[in-house]
Amino acid sequence: MVSSQIAARGVKDPRVLRAMGTIPRHLFVPEGLRSEAYEDHPVPIGSGQTISQPYVVAFMTEQLQLTGKEKVLEIGTGSGYQTAVLAELAARVYSVEIRSELADRARARLASLGFKNVEIRAADGYRGWPEEAPFDAILVTAAPERIPPPLLSQLAVGGRMVIPVGGFYQELKVIERTPNGYTERSVLPVRFVPFVGEAEKDPPGGGPER
Repeated sequence: MVSSQIAARGVKDPRVLRAMGTIPRHLFVPEGLRSEAYEDHPVPIGSGQTISQPYVVAFMTEQLQLTGKEKVLEIGTGSGYQTAVLAELAARVYSVEIRSELADRARARLASLGFKNVEIRAADGYRGWPEEAPFDAILVTAAPERIPPPLLSQLAVGGRMVIPVGGFYQELKVIERTPNGYTERSVLPVRFVPFVGEAEKDPPGGGPER
């Protein structure tokens, strides 16, 4: 998986490649689908959600440029696989999942695998995790029509946010916060589940103030 699906497509960060090769991905998918766990496509995990294909997980993680010292916010815990990858690469991970049944399963799974630097909250991720802000990195695994302002405000100066944005057509965006505002660039066309909850009330369009 790592050599043929990830490294071959240009992911170079050795820490990301090592994490992707270390974490047992099959434990994060339903038992009946474990034969597909390492294939090059998303896998359903229940509740209408999926675990992203390995390349997308690795690519998004690499965009954060983690060094091991960061406090990271993840929006959309899902199976907990992306959470585990982040936990391998950062000092602390705070993850928010709107579906309580997924949050509970991910929390138990990550604990059973020995991850002690992760906290998971069952809540609407639109508001982030304000009491733990600011975050050095934010990763979002569902696509809103526009970037939620509370998440922008919780990004530390010098920090990065990786987020899919759009409706039917989505772009993966990298947002960086500078002392003077935000910069934004699109890095990959993607297809993620919609960001549900309060984000659905936001009008489409818009972006970070630069």
